Amino acid sequence: MKKFAFKVLAKDNFARSGLIETHRGNINTPAFMPVGTQATVKACTISDIKKTGSEIILSNTYHLMIRPGVDRVKNAGGLHKFMNCDLPILTDSGGFQVMSLSKLNKIDREKGAIFNSHVDGKKFRLSPEESIKIQLGLDSDIVMIMDECPKKSNDYNLIKDSMNLSLYWAKRSKKAFGKNPHKALFGIVQGGLFKDLRLESLNSLVEIGFDGYALGGLAVGETQKEMFQVLDDVKSNLPELKPRYLMGVGTPSDILGAVKRGIDMFDCVLPTRSGRTGLAFTWNGRVNVKNKKYQNDNSPLDKDCDNLELNKYSLNYLNHLFNTNEILASMILTLHNINFYQELMRSIRSNIQKGTFDKFHDKYVDKL
Repeated sequence: MKKFAFKVLAKDNFARSGLIETHRGNINTPAFMPVGTQATVKACTISDIKKTGSEIILSNTYHLMIRPGVDRVKNAGGLHKFMNCDLPILTDSGGFQVMSLSKLNKIDREKGAIFNSHVDGKKFRLSPEESIKIQLGLDSDIVMIMDECPKKSNDYNLIKDSMNLSLYWAKRSKKAFGKNPHKALFGIVQGGLFKDLRLESLNSLVEIGFDGYALGGLAVGETQKEMFQVLDDVKSNLPELKPRYLMGVGTPSDILGAVKRGIDMFDCVLPTRSGRTGLAFTWNGRVNVKNKKYQNDNSPLDKDCDNLELNKYSLNYLNHLFNTNEILASMILTLHNINFYQELMRSIRSNIQKGTFDKFHDKYVDKL
């Protein structure tokens, strides 16, 4: 079985084009991972996802442990068989959802996160060891360590304590993961908006040793400028020969700016969530297809879209579908948005390889 591996193929300043190798297939980077929270990318089939050029998807430990439960997935042969997906799958650890979804939660240094399900109030305990056990039970290809994801705060001591707890849990996650050469375990850099804490977290994680490094604790209410500053603070210290993942990000503009600062992997619910509400991402900017001005517009949603199958549907028709609450509306626009994100990633990779990424970035960063 092929071992997990990563190599950098081209660089343009800090922007990198690379290749992640897994036993389930290769992933060209920079890569965008469509989010399949509950073992499904909402409103899309896996075959449709693959047609967009997506090479990896993300699923969610927290949601799957609550419904349907890891044992049910294991009995089905693992997450890939359960959801009929032969692409690599990354699972997050559940730390972010414990913070964002559970109104009743308690963080214990030894026991982990003790919380009540947002579905039925049932009590759960998610320790670093349990999170890794669940992810291995799901047969995830890229496993994330258990961390504490604090809300945005200017309280230095609070963020420092949280970072130290995440480092303690990182060591326990590494031990629980054991030896799985065909899988990868990623560390998660915490430290809020404080440069010294981010660097301390990163350097400590590198000392522990992981297959990749993620930037967590962002996309929690900070401005884009603040997020980019965090990336600028750490970009020169991130290991050169390991993939770098910015968790939960983001808009096309966010992605362009993060690639410029050396990031290789992204995930976000934005393209799918926006698709379900009538907002499309196009090469000419965002389009609200529910707008009345499109009622007699028979042009395609995005004339520059390279997926001609999607361009068979006019703005007029999409406007009609959304304003009559037809399910097909969400399906078409969700797939369009994922396709656009993958077109963006392909263009990013191509421009890095040609040494023209800065020009591409400057052309589109304010437009998209």
